[in-house]
Amino acid sequence: MNSEQLVTLAGRLAASEISAEEFLRLAAQEADQPEIATVDIDRANRCGFPEVIYGEGKSAQAIGMIASQLLGHGQRVLVTRLDPEKVADIQASCPQATYEAVGRTLRVNPPEDQEKLVGHVAVITAGTSDLPVAEEARATLNWMGVRATMVHDVGVAGPHRLPQRLAEFAEADAIIVVAGMEGALPSVVGGYVPCPVFAVPTSVGYGANLGGLAALLAMLNSCASNVAVVNIDAGFKAGYLAGLVATRRQS
Repeated sequence: MNSEQLVTLAGRLAASEISAEEFLRLAAQEADQPEIATVDIDRANRCGFPEVIYGEGKSAQAIGMIASQLLGHGQRVLVTRLDPEKVADIQASCPQATYEAVGRTLRVNPPEDQEKLVGHVAVITAGTSDLPVAEEARATLNWMGVRATMVHDVGVAGPHRLPQRLAEFAEADAIIVVAGMEGALPSVVGGYVPCPVFAVPTSVGYGANLGGLAALLAMLNSCASNVAVVNIDAGFKAGYLAGLVATRRQS
């Protein structure tokens, strides 16, 4: 632990944000950890939200270390693309961590955090196979403190289904539409709403879907002027962008 981190922890102790026991635990934990990552503690001040941990390719030890540093500075933790076999080891050092298996995300809030949801973002899926990407977006919104409404399985193969659910997302600050196959749903949604629509192509589909490339190209060529597109299967990116729209509307 460097001097800046120690001063920050001491300040939280002095402000009664953490107990003396918690201060000693965090200080000892940081001292025992090898320096395997440079955590961007200042990102919340610059960008509005803390650093997010991308779980793929990282060991449980590395993820736990980064999470502990973020928690030690009073910041919420979000881990994406986390394999389930790493969860038990992470929860051993962060017992309050919550893992959501469908979206492969893990969240931890500091003990003193009082979560209050603001704004409104709808997450709409074309089909049930798109749920893992949609759940990653929902977890991101929850981490950002944004209220999320889930509208599932309203793809264009059954076009009557979407208008029946319109009241659930007509007043949203932003909308995320997750779709594979031919990727047509975001354009349809965009024609119903006066807000940004963040389209997420998924790798769901048969051979000519090309791992989501067909859906990506279709969405990029959308004639709905309020549709913007993120990368294939990028639920986190869509959730973050929509969350920024929703939170800034509240300020």
